[in-house]
Amino acid sequence: MSKYIRERFNNYEAYTPGEQLNDKKYIKLNTNESPFPPGPKVLDAISAADLEKLRLYPSPNQQELKEAIKEQFKDVELMSDNVFVSNGSDDIINFAFMAYTGESIPVAFPDISYGFYKVFADFKNVKTIEIPLNDDFELISDDYCFKDDNAPGLIVFANPNAPTGIALKINEVEKIVKNNKQSVVLVDEAYIDFGGETAIPLVEKYDNVLVSRTYSKSASLAGARLGYAIGSKELISDLELMKYSTNPYNVNRMTELVGLAVLDEIEYYQENCKKIIDVRERTADKLKEMGFFVSESKANFLFVGSGVWAKQDSLWSKIKAEEIYKQLKDNGILVRWFGKKRIEDFLRISIGTEEDMDNMIGILERKGEEWLRKS
Repeated sequence: MSKYIRERFNNYEAYTPGEQLNDKKYIKLNTNESPFPPGPKVLDAISAADLEKLRLYPSPNQQELKEAIKEQFKDVELMSDNVFVSNGSDDIINFAFMAYTGESIPVAFPDISYGFYKVFADFKNVKTIEIPLNDDFELISDDYCFKDDNAPGLIVFANPNAPTGIALKINEVEKIVKNNKQSVVLVDEAYIDFGGETAIPLVEKYDNVLVSRTYSKSASLAGARLGYAIGSKELISDLELMKYSTNPYNVNRMTELVGLAVLDEIEYYQENCKKIIDVRERTADKLKEMGFFVSESKANFLFVGSGVWAKQDSLWSKIKAEEIYKQLKDNGILVRWFGKKRIEDFLRISIGTEEDMDNMIGILERKGEEWLRKS
């Protein structure tokens, strides 16, 4: 860092993305990307005329995309004013921190969850209330029912949670929203399409709930950077204020076009989600049979424990997660090891193709004894 940076950033820890290595060919199971390409309509969405229009600014309000997103939720009474479109769902989290927290207005989130919550809080010098998951890595809704005199400005949690994959039932989400009328509750549904229950119907009943979604996981558009939020008109106007105060053109022309194309062939992506769920369950069963601990994931990844978490009569009770991560990497497979308190014995393994997962299982089966001798 330079000598000019503000003193409070000297020991600041930024977010660490999953490894993106190019030294050899890897099977990437570390960043929760889709193993499937975008659909044909996405690939056909951008014409030469659209490329010529890149000399012009994009629409600042993405009205057409808002209308198309709204139409995906026919069981919920929504207007386009209930939709906010953004440069990925991280944008939404950022704007929510800007709007609803401050140095004297805290934010509450789980101690084990998406790492960006803590990063945003530290970056904005916001006090945090980190609420421990229970011993089974479950979020307990009663722990999030604050009294008015110590209520945070923002409560945020991923559902299904990351990196555990465990989902909170909709009645438990509603309990948090209902019992915190003084706080905005942001439900981060990045992984909702892989088996969770959405909180979007709660928007009709409560004015303090925001639901964020991303195109990165189930819609195969991690590289396009597109997300959206659903909430009351008042909360959406808050996000719009933050957007127009920082980056009014935060969604580019190409991204809006492919976002519309996804919604025009949504069945393709729904079918891909079913395939990912099937591969997830099959892989989870195999890992459990081998002696690993595997959480009940409703996401496009598995939370896999070795060491003290594995069956004590299995090979994997003797090998630390860090060693498995290193050895898989040496064998051309990238998985995520966080090395943080409470989860140092766990790996987060994204669901790839059936072949990808079979390759990983095969390496574990063939190499386990060899790795044990090394560790």
